[in-house]
Amino acid sequence: MSDSESSRFKLHIHPTVFWTSAGLIVFFVAFSLLYLAQMKEIFDAVQAAITASTGWFFILSVNVYLVLVIYLIFSRYGHIRLGGTDARPEFSTWGWFSMLFSAGMGIGLVFWSVAEPIYHFSSPPWGAASTPEAAELAMGITFFHWGLHAWALYALMALGLAYFAFNRALPLTIRSVFHPLLGERIHGPIGNAIDILAAVATLFGLATSLGLGAQQVNAGLDYLFSIGQGNTQQIILIAAITLMATSSVVLGLDRGIRRLSELNMILAVFLLLFVFLAGPSFHLLDALLQNVGTYLSNFLKLGLWTEAYDKQGTWQHSWTIFYWAWWIAWSPFVGIFIARISRGRTIRQFLLGVLLVPTSVTFLWLTIFGNSALFGELYGGARIVEAVNANVSTALFVLLDSLPLAALTCGLSVLVITVFFVTSSDSASLVIDIITAGGHPEPPTIQRVFWASTEGIVAIVLLVGGGLSALQTGVITTGLPFALVVLLVGYSLLRGLKQDS
Repeated sequence: MSDSESSRFKLHIHPTVFWTSAGLIVFFVAFSLLYLAQMKEIFDAVQAAITASTGWFFILSVNVYLVLVIYLIFSRYGHIRLGGTDARPEFSTWGWFSMLFSAGMGIGLVFWSVAEPIYHFSSPPWGAASTPEAAELAMGITFFHWGLHAWALYALMALGLAYFAFNRALPLTIRSVFHPLLGERIHGPIGNAIDILAAVATLFGLATSLGLGAQQVNAGLDYLFSIGQGNTQQIILIAAITLMATSSVVLGLDRGIRRLSELNMILAVFLLLFVFLAGPSFHLLDALLQNVGTYLSNFLKLGLWTEAYDKQGTWQHSWTIFYWAWWIAWSPFVGIFIARISRGRTIRQFLLGVLLVPTSVTFLWLTIFGNSALFGELYGGARIVEAVNANVSTALFVLLDSLPLAALTCGLSVLVITVFFVTSSDSASLVIDIITAGGHPEPPTIQRVFWASTEGIVAIVLLVGGGLSALQTGVITTGLPFALVVLLVGYSLLRGLKQDS
């Protein structure tokens, strides 16, 4: 065995971060299962308190992230190259876009592209339900939740991580972003605490999504093949997804995650084109332009709306605040992964790419799937609203069932969803490994296998124990402290750029 091969199986860890993170995960899972009812009550109470009293802070923070990103795009710092003047991108533009999109939002977008517009159509925050006006508003709101605000958050976190890792030669971890504020203290207890929180939040977020995703894939397979839904089927699915993710992790970032991401983008494009051509094509072209107009015309209204004049209202807490908290909680994972694959690009190229390209693809995807469903509800006698109310996991399959070649496209959509889960899982495994390895950009393979396996085991244990919903609420609560962390990231990044210039 060569030195390079043997090094793949040697440990390279930050002892405090690695063992504390692993210990907290084991303790939290065991405690949750032993005291499931009490934990759920605590999490529900905490989430209710967060959404009721700090919704304004989430709204303000997400807008600040977007303003900071726009400022940096047009600032004098835009020409700075991540990694130095001579650095060049490690991955092609297509490979880069594929990986950041797959890791960032791919799986959620496939799942919610039909369900969310239908939800808002049948229960809008204002105005009459189930009307053409409600359909237009539904698409504008869905664009808002998946658009520029969300990607600005990821872009800001990722840029901070990439700049301090590649231009100041600091470890690729969350702690490094605070070097202008904390100096060498980032290598002490404060930095350890930041990285531990990021590692635990990332693993729990992935484990929760893996468990919930298995339920969604199970619903799709049951819809197609009547295999039934239950713990047994979902455990098998989690095990299969974990095995595929582990195999991808062993292959490495270039041969594993990149190739899977590119393959899945191709499959997703085929599915997108089919629905466009088989559905109301000319209506979808009209809708895309009008959806963008609705999104832009309501941009400030939705961006600053806090439901202040409806004290009994819960719509915004259930949707917008939930989304912002969830995106923020995921920012360490997505930020580190995007930073890891972005060396060699200028700050302006990086921000424009992360902000505009995924947003444009997202809008196209939402329009083709969301408006196809809404068109069927308004003019075709579809029953997708009933399907969403009965089992939200089946919404996409009910839409595809109304189009030709339903069995083929439903099978393709299950494959796309599954591969998106695999790419998210192995991306998160790489990120957790980087954090617990002290910021090493190429941590040993054996550690990535450990974290990929841990995600699957935690998801299975919580699924069997009934703790997934409680943990999902728990993950959301981490969004509050991280909202402040990301604001500090923006301030620290500006300070660091000014110092270096």
